[in-house]
Amino acid sequence: MGKAAALCGGGNSTRGLVSLLSAVPCLACQELPAMSAEPGGRGGGGAAVGPPAAPGSDTYKGWLFKWTNYLKGYQRRWFVLSNGLLSYYRTQAEMAHTCRGTINLSTAHIDTEDSCNIVLTNGGRTYHLKASSEVERQRWVTALELAKAKAIRMRNNQSDDSGDEEPASQSDKGELQGTLKTLSSKLEDLSTCNELIAKHGAALQRSLSELENLRLPADGGEKLKAVNERATLFRITSNAMINACRDFLELAESHSRKWHRALQHEREQRIRLEETIEQLAKQHNSLERACRGAPGLAPAAAGVPSTTKGSVQSAKGEASDEDEETEYFDAMEDAPAFITVTADPKHHRRSGSNLSGASEGHPEEWNLEDNVFESSNQGSYNESTCKDLLPKRRRRNRIPDKPNYSLNLWSIMKNCIGKELSKIPMPVNFNEPLSMLQRLTEDLEYHELLDKAVKCESSTEQMCFVAAFSVSSYSTTVHRTAKPFNPLLGETYELDRLEELGFRSLCEQVSHHPPAAAHHVYSRRGWTLWQEITIASKFRGKYLSIMPLGAIHLEFHSSGNHYVWRKVTSTVHNIIVGKLWIDQSGEIEIVNHKSKDKCQLKFTPYSYFSRDVPRKVTGVVSDADGKAHYVMSGTWDEKMECSKIVQSSHGGTSTEGKQKTVYQTLTPKVLWKKYPLPENAENMYFFSHLALTLNEPEERVAPTDSRLRPDQRLMESGRWDEANVEKQRLEEKQRAVRRRREAEAVEALEEGKDYEGYIPQWFERKVDAVTGELICVYKGGYWEAKDKQDWSKCPDIF
Repeated sequence: MGKAAALCGGGNSTRGLVSLLSAVPCLACQELPAMSAEPGGRGGGGAAVGPPAAPGSDTYKGWLFKWTNYLKGYQRRWFVLSNGLLSYYRTQAEMAHTCRGTINLSTAHIDTEDSCNIVLTNGGRTYHLKASSEVERQRWVTALELAKAKAIRMRNNQSDDSGDEEPASQSDKGELQGTLKTLSSKLEDLSTCNELIAKHGAALQRSLSELENLRLPADGGEKLKAVNERATLFRITSNAMINACRDFLELAESHSRKWHRALQHEREQRIRLEETIEQLAKQHNSLERACRGAPGLAPAAAGVPSTTKGSVQSAKGEASDEDEETEYFDAMEDAPAFITVTADPKHHRRSGSNLSGASEGHPEEWNLEDNVFESSNQGSYNESTCKDLLPKRRRRNRIPDKPNYSLNLWSIMKNCIGKELSKIPMPVNFNEPLSMLQRLTEDLEYHELLDKAVKCESSTEQMCFVAAFSVSSYSTTVHRTAKPFNPLLGETYELDRLEELGFRSLCEQVSHHPPAAAHHVYSRRGWTLWQEITIASKFRGKYLSIMPLGAIHLEFHSSGNHYVWRKVTSTVHNIIVGKLWIDQSGEIEIVNHKSKDKCQLKFTPYSYFSRDVPRKVTGVVSDADGKAHYVMSGTWDEKMECSKIVQSSHGGTSTEGKQKTVYQTLTPKVLWKKYPLPENAENMYFFSHLALTLNEPEERVAPTDSRLRPDQRLMESGRWDEANVEKQRLEEKQRAVRRRREAEAVEALEEGKDYEGYIPQWFERKVDAVTGELICVYKGGYWEAKDKQDWSKCPDIF
């Protein structure tokens, strides 16, 4: 009878014993929760269980209530668990474009407060969640634990298994010590229980052996024998569990000591680094004050002038700081993919078996194109205007000088490392008196490049001017280290230069989180440009990375050529200590979606050890068949040249094993050259001639125009204290409007109605036919409203 007893559902005793010792029956007999769920109804708070997930599925979705603040309490949010990451959204529709937050489960701590609550902690981020029922809570906890275990296994598989890596958790010291004490206590309890099981098991075995020695009836003897067999199985099982617990205890103690040492080392390193940076910031502050107090020493402390060609650092002593930055650019510092050799048009002949002509025309045609490929070396902004469109209004050529306000940068920045730039509360001391909408409009400073591109008959020639225009927009950033004002939601900016320069531009802030601005430009010279740009930025302590997201569209009316490209990454270096300087790095691919011509531009990042010219830009213009026609070269802060390719050949192999292409070109033509800065520009935020006019007061503009923003106007006038007060007032007013919209969204959700949220005034969202992206495009009506002076649609934002 005892031999036939089933331990876990059936089977003989031998099979049950083997299964028990390998701990298989307990896992095999449990039904794991489904890792996939469909959202419940509007009234549910958790994820309604749907059909079981496919094997290997690691996705779990559903509604949970998330704690927001003491005013709003718990708010219903849509949570998605996938690939070890738990993300949440306000609605299911937001999954396509806006994630409200994400937590990595591989390094997270999962805890339960009561029957329905879940607490997730990872570093300084904590989520307090609530399910609609205890069953739902248990489903989510099981899903989270399984996802966490899988994420940890994946992370360990990708590591070098050295065991000396630093812990990923960034919990504070008190919480970690409490956790270690709790774990140690539990391990001691487990060890005590093991000892008790061994002691009582041995006593039970002795008692049963004594009973067998007594004289009992035959039936009683059989039953006693069966009980003895079961006790034997229990003793074997207990011994196996005791051995496993002992191994676990030793392993846990070993890893606990290792983690504690690694954590202690990391904490000491962080404290040492913070103290060093703070000390450097104080020394830098003292040096600045000393320089101001000793005018004779100021030139020596200033170092090399920033206008010197090729200089990026202010002094040689800063080289050690920049050496560390080169590690971010190793992947991009390879040798160029092509080499150019200038050919003499008079002596050039098409010959050579290994050369392939890259142009169907003759070299002499390059001279015939001078009417289009002419130098753009105008002396100033006013000189760049077309002869047939003379300015009808004299624009201002200066603004009040920038006041000299001292501010402790470290006191503001030390708590902002890793945060989104738009969420950092900044005083106007770090700003320039222009909004981001005006900075976006400033890209049109060299609009005459597009006017010349209209005259090009060849699409590849036209591509050269478009490429030069895309590079020219960065020339204004070389000295502009100040931060523009973040536009308020619904803020607009118009630049109506239709009579003077032939174009009119309109910008609107169409989203606040994430911040996004839509831009539309129409030129009577035959082109239209539009874009929606979202600025993603991260403060990394030593530098600030700014990543513009979104495509720029340019269409020429007569030819129908439609060009699309994206911006590169801008990096502001020496945020805490040293002289601020800006670098551009990355690649731009410009595509003509009608002719399929392409231009690949590479912005080479600055490297202290590189022999290249700083701020170098190179590129090749090729047709739909991949045949190269022009080589682009220059710098993003000075000029861009274009060289026509007459022959190409395959050169030697670089150190990385890549084969270089040698292009034989004609004499390069200057397509674009930067205008000189106005006199006294260093005291006017290094504004260009166009930038000085952008915030000039104008009549008949919309009440939401950036020119009417009070904090920006006060800052331009030098009244920074008043500007800071106004800035706080406007931001608080915007937050109040946002809270009202959130309350309306919650109310609509409870009533089962759809809530559209903020709707832009002059733009509308459409799917772009070329890129397939959702983009804000101009829907019309602004200039008509301006003619009628009917601004009833404009919100009250100032």
